[in-house]
Amino acid sequence: MLEIRNLSSGYRDALVLRDFDCRIAGGRVTALMGRNGMGKTTLLKTIMGLIAARTGTISFDGEMLQNLSTHLISRAGIGYVPQGREIFDGFTVFENLRLSLLGHEGGEPLPIAQIYDWFPILKERAEQKAGTFSGGQQQILAIARALIGRPKMLLLDEPTEGIQPSIVHEIGLQLGKIARDTGLGILIVEQNVDMVRTLADHVLFMENGSIRESCDIEALRRDDSLLHRYLSV
Repeated sequence: MLEIRNLSSGYRDALVLRDFDCRIAGGRVTALMGRNGMGKTTLLKTIMGLIAARTGTISFDGEMLQNLSTHLISRAGIGYVPQGREIFDGFTVFENLRLSLLGHEGGEPLPIAQIYDWFPILKERAEQKAGTFSGGQQQILAIARALIGRPKMLLLDEPTEGIQPSIVHEIGLQLGKIARDTGLGILIVEQNVDMVRTLADHVLFMENGSIRESCDIEALRRDDSLLHRYLSV
């Protein structure tokens, strides 16, 4: 479980999260939704140590993370796919996957054969430069690169941004299957309602740096009033 208590963080003099509290269960998919500027990306970056927590605690499976560097947080079992994917354009698919293991000390990595089984297009194009991929294919590679270290929880920041709907649906279905088959927990920041309905078990709604409401996915499918309230869709 990822547990956050009384967390405050932000940029220079501007606090984005103030006394933020949240629990994210392991082994399930939690979607974090809200309008732009509500603090969703700030939260993920703070969890990963890319933004320093000013106050409060972040714990994962009982281990305190808030004072650790990013690579140690990764070794604790949290994978991260940021906005923009940040793949290495000039390297092949295979090289991108191998590079993700540099400095890996968190146990036996996932065999690349398993990655190829989950995402066959990466096997088909293993020697292709990643920079020649479409946006959706690059996102698949970014997710695969995060999974190869066998994280217990995966953080995804707007993975559907700029991707055609058919690829969005494919990614959602495959991530859901991986989560069910392996027990991987996923925390996904996402505005794409179709992706959330395909993938998530539980939804949190964030506004002005705080969690305001939550519901399970079945409730969201029956009643979309929370979407209108927090996303204006």
